[in-house]
Amino acid sequence: MDIAGKTAIVTGSAKRVGRVIALTLAEAGANVIINYNHSEDEANATAAEAEALGVGALAVQADVGNYGQVEAMVQAATDKFGGVDILVNNASSFHNDPFPTTDLSVWEKTISTLVNGPFYCTNLAAPSMLKRGGGAIVSVSDLSSIEAWPGYIAHSVGKSAIIAMTRQFALELAPTVRANAVVFGPALRPNDYDDGKYERTAANTLVHRWGTPEEMSHGVKYLIEADYVNGETLVIDGGQRYGHRQAEAG
Repeated sequence: MDIAGKTAIVTGSAKRVGRVIALTLAEAGANVIINYNHSEDEANATAAEAEALGVGALAVQADVGNYGQVEAMVQAATDKFGGVDILVNNASSFHNDPFPTTDLSVWEKTISTLVNGPFYCTNLAAPSMLKRGGGAIVSVSDLSSIEAWPGYIAHSVGKSAIIAMTRQFALELAPTVRANAVVFGPALRPNDYDDGKYERTAANTLVHRWGTPEEMSHGVKYLIEADYVNGETLVIDGGQRYGHRQAEAG
């Protein structure tokens, strides 16, 4: 797909990696919908940055786990730009949730964002793509979809569901709309990482460093443009999956 002139919704794109993804698509010539839930000021700033690149941009508040709000977001994109061609399911939820538990709030919120969110957004954006004769969907997962993470059962299940949904989206929407996923490794330091954990994380990759938001967004852009890639998952983690094997086998 040629990104120039297309319209993209990037969920969770007010800040962090989502912001860079949206600006990468804007730089390639796409009009962008900057979706946010709570970060209104950051979303407006990101939209302004996109417009400075010479494309259209619109900041839209929507909790992706709320079907009515997603419906309104897709309608806003249609009203302003005529439809949707690209969807990046990037909105995430990352909260510790020890198991077993008597508190289901983290589970319910995380599953709402990571499972219902991509399903709602894709379900509502796909008809526009089909009508316009083409589309590309990229959904963002992480390494918890490949390996279990202690204390993050909801996040791991949600990110795993994204991979399964990607295959299903690709099958159901073929050949008109393609759907792929990216699995991101470490790109931006979380607020709760002390220096020791930050350095250990870098050492556990095969390239011995953290990635950058630009490197992550490059993978998203590739999957949008790669017309012969469908139903696949691209891992961008600096070899972190295998880093623990640098010391010994077995």
